[in-house]
Amino acid sequence: MKTTAITHITDLVTNDPSLDNGTPLGVIPDAAVVIGGDRVLWTGESSKAPATDNAFDAGGRTMIPGFVDSHSHLVFAGDRTQEFNARMSGRPYSAGGIRTTVAATRAAGDEELSANVARYLAEALRQGTTTMETKSGYGLTVEDEARALRIAGRHTDEVTYLGAHIVAPEYADDPAGYVGLVTGPMLDACAPHARWIDVFCERGAFDGDQARAVLTAGAAKGLRPRVHANQLGHGPGVQLAVELGAASADHCTHLTDADIDALGQSDTVATLLPGAEFSTRAAWPDARRVLAAGATVALSTDCNPGSSFTSSMPFCIALAVRDMGMTPDEALWSATAGGAAALRRTDIGRIAPGARADLVLLGAPSHVHLAYRPGVPLVEAVWQHGVRVR
Repeated sequence: MKTTAITHITDLVTNDPSLDNGTPLGVIPDAAVVIGGDRVLWTGESSKAPATDNAFDAGGRTMIPGFVDSHSHLVFAGDRTQEFNARMSGRPYSAGGIRTTVAATRAAGDEELSANVARYLAEALRQGTTTMETKSGYGLTVEDEARALRIAGRHTDEVTYLGAHIVAPEYADDPAGYVGLVTGPMLDACAPHARWIDVFCERGAFDGDQARAVLTAGAAKGLRPRVHANQLGHGPGVQLAVELGAASADHCTHLTDADIDALGQSDTVATLLPGAEFSTRAAWPDARRVLAAGATVALSTDCNPGSSFTSSMPFCIALAVRDMGMTPDEALWSATAGGAAALRRTDIGRIAPGARADLVLLGAPSHVHLAYRPGVPLVEAVWQHGVRVR
């Protein structure tokens, strides 16, 4: 196994909790990282780096863990530019929203869908995202949902079954029948291809009882729950996520004090998705209240063709700092270690011995530049699984 030392890092953000230096980021100044195979072998002061087979001079730049994007919807076809343009122009728009994407996705071939997933993952990787979860949810038939999960699984290990995205058009007059399909034949076909099960618990989608039925059925098949919760208004999503031990409650835009207390007293991660608020001009989540309650927070892109068509975690960090009350340190931690927590992973989201060697070198003297210089392409080099990919 060949080893490589990356030296002369101005600030190394480790997210290593054993480094108690006043910040959860565990920053090591004037640092080095040694990697071998797909793992981090050593971190410390650059002057103390052990001998290695290869060396890379970081040139006084900052290194952070690869971003962990724990919420995206990448298996889709079609385009909703007109919908976005109308929304931003203050005009009414009568197209079908998610149903428009469902129709286009059903009509697309496997290779088109797979190429789209690969393209968006590559786009995210160029911006420093080394782990990305993605969901089904634009098929809404047994065959199309299973197909979406098989395609997603070609590209990422973090795959989520979201048959309960909306009620399929064919079941518009029989939502109970659709829940029966999602928890029965569709689940049977999809469970072998997914790690997670998700449900859109929201007005216009699935109520609390329907969401409970979906999640408990998935758990019986070995799928761990996640919940689209409290995006459009107050509802039962967050409380249900906590009750069922979901890994994450995602969106969390509209929270009562009871919701925040529940998150703070649980290990369910509150995953905030500022790209959705940006793209819909909706109210921003109040990250400050959630953090003050002691809840774990993750940041993700929610990359999808309708409400958040961005794959940029740096952009979401900037939004979280500017509009959601997060500090630059909190936002970076949430986009790395927070995302790992939302995926129940300990091997990613940090730079420490034993962790996977997913590393991002920024063309900046500090990670604060991710928020300080929004929109600037600061990612200059990326290592994924120990291999430099950019």
